[in-house]
Amino acid sequence: MAAPFVRTAKAQAKPLVIGGSVPLTGAAAETGLNVNNGYITAATYLNDVLGGVEIAGEKYKIELKLFDDASDPARATTLIQRQIDDGTELFLGSFGSNIVLPTAAITERAKKVMVQTGGGSDAIFTRGFKYSFGMFPRATRQFAAASALFKTLKPTPATYSVIYNNDAFSKTAAEGVKMSCDAQGFQRLDQFELPAKVTDVSSVLASVRAKTPDLLVCVVHDQDSLLIARQMVATNTNVKLLFQGLGPQLASYREALGKYSESILCSTYWDDSVPYKDPFFGSAKKFHEYYKTKFTRPIAYHVSGAAACIETYVIAMQMAKSTKSEAVREALAAADFDTQYAHIKFTPEGDGDPLNLGGMIGQVQKGKLETVFPEKAKSADAVYPALPWDKKA
Repeated sequence: MAAPFVRTAKAQAKPLVIGGSVPLTGAAAETGLNVNNGYITAATYLNDVLGGVEIAGEKYKIELKLFDDASDPARATTLIQRQIDDGTELFLGSFGSNIVLPTAAITERAKKVMVQTGGGSDAIFTRGFKYSFGMFPRATRQFAAASALFKTLKPTPATYSVIYNNDAFSKTAAEGVKMSCDAQGFQRLDQFELPAKVTDVSSVLASVRAKTPDLLVCVVHDQDSLLIARQMVATNTNVKLLFQGLGPQLASYREALGKYSESILCSTYWDDSVPYKDPFFGSAKKFHEYYKTKFTRPIAYHVSGAAACIETYVIAMQMAKSTKSEAVREALAAADFDTQYAHIKFTPEGDGDPLNLGGMIGQVQKGKLETVFPEKAKSADAVYPALPWDKKA
């Protein structure tokens, strides 16, 4: 009777515990669900389809210990500290810089690694953290691609205004917009700071109509992008091009706005045609196909980025031949490899390398998000100037 028992024991995969919190409820839940689904997609595929992953000659199955932080930084920090106290070594990030920053500070103090796709604020990457790695460039470096695209439009835009929220991510993103657009020679007409929670932008839009910039750039959160667009339609506030960093990537945004979403630009970090050769899924397209067997929710780039967090962990562990936080940290700092999301490479401060993990630019065309920049990745030419709201079919 002993022999079969011994064979079963040898075949038993060890649990590879990865902790963290995600906003499944509260203000950030719309994108938090996408992040959560990405984590689940990667873990399920690696466990069920590939039978686990091999690290230093041992077989592991990923065990996610993720809790709903309800979009609340105080709750998130409590959850993360509890997991550290319970011995968790490795962490995935929540969504929103206001949650990622305080939770990363806790994992940093404990010398535990966090890989995250939900926080881009400069503050996360300018405090000397050694154990935190993000799938985006820091906020002030994220607008370089968009301003480069604006310069190629004909006739070339001359003026812009920017709208942003009073929160860590949006304020630093707005600084990035101003730095990039000013460097390209565009004249800034106005900047508008919205409260962290906003229900009406009519006074801001009155000011926009008074000066009518060629470009209106909104670096606000998904739900605020939708609010601004709806109120622009209602008040017939027209600009030649509306750029909303977050929002148009989501099918739910495009469905809610309908025909009025046409020609709106946004940042996009992934679609299933990106050309990377993935060591687990094979390609972005195959990742998308597997995702659709698990979820009916339309895919968004945060799904892919979240899955890449887990892939990045596994590749780093294989490089390090260890699952211990210190060794994994060293391997992450040296990351230089492909996933289905992007080519993974981090700056010395832990944010995404601007060239390798910087964004593409998408534009809604006939209800679909087309990539219009950079040249090597584009699926369509940018439409400029956009039609006025009342002329959209």
